[in-house]
Amino acid sequence: MIFHPLRLPVTALPARMNNPFCYEPDVFCRAAVDEVKRWITEAPPEFKAEADQGKMFGVLIVRRKHDIGFVAGYSGQLNGRSDWPGFVPAVFDYLQPDGYFKRHEAAITALNKRIEALEQSKDLATARREWEDATHEAERQLAAFKIEIKREKEGRPKELTPEMIRRSQFLKAELHRMKQRLALQIVDRKTVVDKMEAEIITLKAQRRQQSDALQRWLFGHFVMLDSHGNQKDLLRIFAPFTPPAGSGECCEPKLLQYAFSQGWQPLRMAMFWWGASPRDEIRHHLHFYPACNGKCKPILKWMLNDIAIEEHPLEAETKQELEWIYEDNDIAVVCKPAGMLSVPGKNGRESVLSLVRERHPEATGPVIVHRLDMATSGLLVVALRMESYLNLQRQFKEHSVEKRYIAQLERPIEANEGRINLALRPDPCDRPRQVVDTLHGKTAVTVYQHEGNGRMILRPLTGRTHQLRVHCAHPDGLNDPIKGDELYGTKADRLYLHAEALSFTHPTTGKRMTFEREAAF
Repeated sequence: MIFHPLRLPVTALPARMNNPFCYEPDVFCRAAVDEVKRWITEAPPEFKAEADQGKMFGVLIVRRKHDIGFVAGYSGQLNGRSDWPGFVPAVFDYLQPDGYFKRHEAAITALNKRIEALEQSKDLATARREWEDATHEAERQLAAFKIEIKREKEGRPKELTPEMIRRSQFLKAELHRMKQRLALQIVDRKTVVDKMEAEIITLKAQRRQQSDALQRWLFGHFVMLDSHGNQKDLLRIFAPFTPPAGSGECCEPKLLQYAFSQGWQPLRMAMFWWGASPRDEIRHHLHFYPACNGKCKPILKWMLNDIAIEEHPLEAETKQELEWIYEDNDIAVVCKPAGMLSVPGKNGRESVLSLVRERHPEATGPVIVHRLDMATSGLLVVALRMESYLNLQRQFKEHSVEKRYIAQLERPIEANEGRINLALRPDPCDRPRQVVDTLHGKTAVTVYQHEGNGRMILRPLTGRTHQLRVHCAHPDGLNDPIKGDELYGTKADRLYLHAEALSFTHPTTGKRMTFEREAAF
């Protein structure tokens, strides 16, 4: 059975479906999630063992004629299956053992093994070593011969005899012949290497072509429904771009697809993480998470195009005040409230930039020197002249600007003080979320000091996006999210992070200036 009745009074159901990208789970979603949690706990060992390694689960509250119930799903496959009882099936099941996908996947796997075998073959290693040895030997012989020529030249008298001239000409010709002979030896060995590597390059081109073709075939068979039964495949949904790998396999599209295929009305939705957190991104056991932007947003925009959705808080019109701390002809220091953007967004809401330009229409240059996340409150310095902007930009680049933040963490923490160094990069499938990546990420360093009562003083030595938020939440950091961090922790009335102190050198006077403003929490 995939439709699961909910034994709750339905009079409190809102008129609009909640926003999958920004929501607080209601009583209906939490009741459904409690059921799914029980299923996982009582599931067969092979199911639970893989779920415990980390898996996103989701529930969708639906109306089936006069009944209210829910359907449940999980992202991707679980233990190689998309058809566990009680959960919605995959949008497109491409895992049949003898099906098109598996057969072509096997061909690509065979190419991978062939490429790996060639790259790691002893013959190729020997050929490369012989080429390198020939190159080094040629360099040695030529260097030794040039030294011999130099010594002979240094021992000659100023007045050269015809015999000396002929000897000099012979040595030059011999050096030229030696270069040609050694070059041919190097070319012979390089030709052997090139022939082997050419086969690898050809196989890699075949693999890329076959992989691209298989991906396009796969995305063409993920045909998504909307509430009226209209169909559109992922290639057309994402056009002109290529869908990210794994598109259509997240909980949200799977749940909606099944509901629409049955003619059921979606009412509420929630996704939660079960099990261990991945090493790179931050996921906490039993925490709720919004839909991802990269893979899900285009799909859900199509699937929910005619469904009444609750307004995203970021799209609501609000009027906020910007506190002016200091002003002169060159700069201004302001205190930004939580919820205000540093620069205008797509919806044209007010921002620090728009309010500064409104107050100082004479300002020149970009004005905004550095930014705070929309959810973060605190101090910002802005430039009112281009010369000031360039000067402050240089100070930030040289790390001479000092910043101090105060954060309230979710739990009491034993750590007293220390230093966190976790390289960060954006998650291309879920911007603006950041992930820890020691190989491709940019250096991010934070110094922390426990102030007491769960409050932490944070001093970022670099300025990466979401640096403090990730460094607090990640298991290799403080392993304790900032209170109210809905991206990396648990949603609250606000993000409890405030930029309370800012020190820099005035771009005109050269005076060191320090500003402080206590947090309102």
